[in-house]
Amino acid sequence: MRTFKLRTLKLRHLTLAPLAAALAFGLLVNAPAMAQAPQTTPQTDKMAPPPAATKTSPTAGAKSEKVDLLDINSATVEQLEVLPGIGKAYSAAIIKGRPYKGKDELVQKKVVPEKTYEGIKDKIIAKQKG
Repeated sequence: MRTFKLRTLKLRHLTLAPLAAALAFGLLVNAPAMAQAPQTTPQTDKMAPPPAATKTSPTAGAKSEKVDLLDINSATVEQLEVLPGIGKAYSAAIIKGRPYKGKDELVQKKVVPEKTYEGIKDKIIAKQKG
């Protein structure tokens, strides 16, 4: 009877070994696929068209910019004070530092700080006398 039990145990080990090996192989193969997080970005954001306001022609935008630009070489104190971040002190400093060859000289000559310049650079121009 003892030999029968030994044979039964050996048979169980032999049948479990291939099953355990197959299970381990399956886990190894599928582990990278299970470890990846699902994509949560909706596909509609990637395919959304740009806003309608940005669909202007380059020439139309350039014309309106030229009309709205303020010349720092000829602007009055009141005109300069309308610019964001420019008060009485900065407007007086801008007038005192004239003439400017380019609008970026406001930062180069340390008339206004970089942050203030970033807020007004699209609204100003430095025209040269010709």
